[in-house]
Amino acid sequence: MDNNTTKRKYSAEELKKYKKRSMWAEVWRNFKKNRTAMVGLFIVVALIIIAVFSHFYYDYSVDIVQQDLKGRFQKPNAEHWFGTDNFGRDIFTRILYGTKYSLSVGIVAVAISCAIGTTLGVIAGFYGGITENIILRVCEVFVGIPSVLLGIAIMAAFGQSILVLMFAIGLVYVPMYCRTARAAVLPVRGEEYIEAARIAGVSDFGIMFSHILPNSLSPIIVQITMGVASGILTASSLSFLGLGVPLPSPEWGAMLSEGRGYIRDYGYLTIFPGLAIMITVLAFNLMGDGLRDALDPKLKQ
Repeated sequence: MDNNTTKRKYSAEELKKYKKRSMWAEVWRNFKKNRTAMVGLFIVVALIIIAVFSHFYYDYSVDIVQQDLKGRFQKPNAEHWFGTDNFGRDIFTRILYGTKYSLSVGIVAVAISCAIGTTLGVIAGFYGGITENIILRVCEVFVGIPSVLLGIAIMAAFGQSILVLMFAIGLVYVPMYCRTARAAVLPVRGEEYIEAARIAGVSDFGIMFSHILPNSLSPIIVQITMGVASGILTASSLSFLGLGVPLPSPEWGAMLSEGRGYIRDYGYLTIFPGLAIMITVLAFNLMGDGLRDALDPKLKQ
């Protein structure tokens, strides 16, 4: 009997602690239970640290672009861990330095697409009717164009630079965030607290971005995480085609493009940049899956 009483008391205390935790504390608690998501988070944090501090460790003009034709095509060894390329440049150093290009393009592009797409999606979901139809039809036009082809068209129209690349990729993924935001807004806009806000005289803008959007963030946050991975892949694809980050900047897609002509005899020129892209995309996808599970109330135990 004492054991049952103790068990019931313990459960009540746990329930009390659960109620005291904020929503984000509960999300973090559920996220930590997912080991693969934590692995993804660890890799992403490591990549961000490399991207931030590689500028201080390496001199761009000396370590990244300076050529050493006598030492070119060296296979991986103790001095050059990933070998050297066709200009004698150290591949390991270039991959580390190139982390900031891939991450910055992916993150900034997602910020652009999320800001535009989420705003349009919230407006479409809130007002409905003709406004919703116009926004969705425009998004469908963009969805009908392959993302890489649309990126190529924008890069060709505005010129080749890292800022244009960020804008091009950001514009490509606007429809994805618009649809996600609209779907998240639809079940929220009919809640009682929204009606109470209208009765209280809150403006439509205030209702959309102070009441509806904060309660619709879960799927958008997951989409942001996945979108960074997609942005990095698209940026690498455009760089591979020669329309991404201008050479000789060590962007991973550009490194793949430079090494493809030597893939038969010097396969490491493409293996290591390809692995960098794969690991980065995998890490963001693992983290996104973990966030989706942690934010989904149906999966919480």
